[in-house]
Amino acid sequence: MATTTTNASQSQSPQQPPLPSAEELASKALQKRYEGLMTVRTKAIKGKGAWYWSHLEPILLHDTDTNLPKAVKLRCSLCDAVFSASNPSRTASEHLKRGTCPNFTSSPKPISTISPPPPPPPPAPAASRKRSSVEAPSPLNHLPPGSYHVTPLTVVDPGRYCGGDLHFPAAAAQPHLMLSGGKDDLGPLAMLENSVKKLKSPTQTQKLTRAQIDSALASLSDWVFESCGSVSLSGLEHPKLRAFLTQVGLPMVSRREFVTGRLDMKYEGSRAEAESRINDAMFFQLATDGWKFERSGENLVSLVVNLPNGTSLYRRALFVNGAVPSNYAEEVMWETVRGICGNSPQRCVGVVSDRFMSKALRNLERQHQWMVNLSCQFQGFKSLIKDFVRELPLFKSVSRSCEKLVGFVNSTAQMRNLLCKYQLQEQGESRLLFFPLECSSFEALYSLLEDVLNSARAIQLVTQDDACKVVLMEDHSVAEMVGNVGFWNEVEAVYSLLKLVKEMARRIEEERPLIGQCLPLWEELRSKVKDWYVKYNVAEEREVEKLVERRFKKCYHPAWAAAFILDPLYLIRDSTGKYLPPFKCLSPEQEKDVDKLITRLVSRDEAHIAMMELMKWRTEGLDPDYARAVQMKERDPVSGKMRIANPQSSRLVWETYLSEFRSLGRVAVRLIFLHATSCGFKCNSSLLRWVNSHGRSSRAAMDRAQKLVFISANSKFERRDFSNDEERDAELLTMANGEDVVLNDVLMDTSSV
Repeated sequence: MATTTTNASQSQSPQQPPLPSAEELASKALQKRYEGLMTVRTKAIKGKGAWYWSHLEPILLHDTDTNLPKAVKLRCSLCDAVFSASNPSRTASEHLKRGTCPNFTSSPKPISTISPPPPPPPPAPAASRKRSSVEAPSPLNHLPPGSYHVTPLTVVDPGRYCGGDLHFPAAAAQPHLMLSGGKDDLGPLAMLENSVKKLKSPTQTQKLTRAQIDSALASLSDWVFESCGSVSLSGLEHPKLRAFLTQVGLPMVSRREFVTGRLDMKYEGSRAEAESRINDAMFFQLATDGWKFERSGENLVSLVVNLPNGTSLYRRALFVNGAVPSNYAEEVMWETVRGICGNSPQRCVGVVSDRFMSKALRNLERQHQWMVNLSCQFQGFKSLIKDFVRELPLFKSVSRSCEKLVGFVNSTAQMRNLLCKYQLQEQGESRLLFFPLECSSFEALYSLLEDVLNSARAIQLVTQDDACKVVLMEDHSVAEMVGNVGFWNEVEAVYSLLKLVKEMARRIEEERPLIGQCLPLWEELRSKVKDWYVKYNVAEEREVEKLVERRFKKCYHPAWAAAFILDPLYLIRDSTGKYLPPFKCLSPEQEKDVDKLITRLVSRDEAHIAMMELMKWRTEGLDPDYARAVQMKERDPVSGKMRIANPQSSRLVWETYLSEFRSLGRVAVRLIFLHATSCGFKCNSSLLRWVNSHGRSSRAAMDRAQKLVFISANSKFERRDFSNDEERDAELLTMANGEDVVLNDVLMDTSSV
């Protein structure tokens, strides 16, 4: 219908709309540039960018006549000065760091700092450049950071101590530099001068109040505890940190005090707050993560409480050594539920776990009919990748071929040297190709394929080089393989399929979807697999689809379909304007699952009422205004992606506007808030290494480690920060010039303005 209307309108008005003017194009470019700078500044204020954005603010100037944007500027929030926005980094360096801004102080100078005398003027004027100045060298400029700059009281004659026959170079002609101990004497000499000045003119320094000291030490302890091992407790007694604390007027801190009194006090406060919030909630979901044992030594199992309002609270840290039996995990889960609920275990709607779906979770569900126990979808997608690597013949053949190719190139000196040459030519760097010890794991195979594809052009040039013809005659299969287009198509096909599932798993881990999103996620995967087959035309489409369906059935729970139907977020507008539940997207078996699950979650007396309410929900749906309000989206200012404006509205609609559905509404509010993943807190590896090395030897040490994890996890859940410091450090170190990449993208689009 939309196409017909459009064609009709075009036939009625054959004239094309006027092209935008140059002023309009320029204004759009300026607007885009301004929005890009604001995005960069927003990220920086949240800790993901340069320091100077807290002082520089992008502003958009408009023409007084046309009201169109005419320029983008940067305004200093300290002195209201306005600058060009072409290079924020250079503006910050010149205006803030070089002292141009009268209200900016980069860092406090030491109290005892004494400026050196001005150097003698140079014999001839030096040429100066724009935005830079040439300073004459000062003899104390060679001091290490933190050294004192002073004017010595005494001129030392080197001949007095070394003999008059010694000759000194011309560079040592300045007598005040020649001390008997060399440059190492400059620090003690500065301390002497500082002491003399203090005695001559004692100054009154303003001391911090007791409240300020307590507040500062409390913030320091919060930072140490919330870092959970990434900040060393022994570092609290580092000389540099002690010097800093003295410099700002704080007392020395003791690591013993931190790991005893302050740790216990912080833990008790955090635990009391968590208990209060859990008790306020009518029901909750328990999430357990860490049962998947993937490394030797101590492993951390996290037990987290998910509340209906979308918040998560850390409940307990459990350190396990090696694989554990299913009945032990079942006991831990049920003990945790009873510890929270007491005599009202019905408050626990269910459990989501990264393991034990077939035994522990199903046993708990059979014993307690009100529970809905789910397997983690992040682990489900990771397991699908392992299925591909283990069972697809295409993966095995590509793995063997790439191992053979990489092994031959790396082990042959002539080919290795030529590869480095062509890598420098094509990629700007050279290195040996990655050769895994074994390719049975996903990570090893993915790294192997990625390295081969990145160096594909260099490898092809090596095999075409005349210097390698004699070497390749020893093994014709390598040259034939590199020259075969089908080989590279298969390598790229395997790599792209791995990357496809890996990216979906990463997105699941970051976004932590709810249970209603499970069916759309797997449908999205099926669609992407079909597109993958059309692009690469490999012969194993059916095998890939079989593995996807097999893994789907292992992960599937009837609650997926029920939550998908009951969540107003997934209502579909029909031709009459009604917003109805998407029953047409379910298979007949899934429709039956919806009926069975709802009748299981209500009492026998309410079962027929719940079924009648379900039929009414199916035919009438939700009021269009409420449906649109629930499905309303807004752009995330940090990521730029569209997000649901009010994620809690799906549940709140059932509790308020749809309160007439008494039986079905109780099922809906307990289902649609459930998390589909157990992903949550990520412990730093430094703490786990410490537990593996020393934790077993002391009960008190394990108790303190659990307290650190509890404090750190709850602080991260409060900030909705689901990464760890190691991942952020890796992201920062691998970032190409940090935010400059984003700035360059913004500026490139507007370079002609």
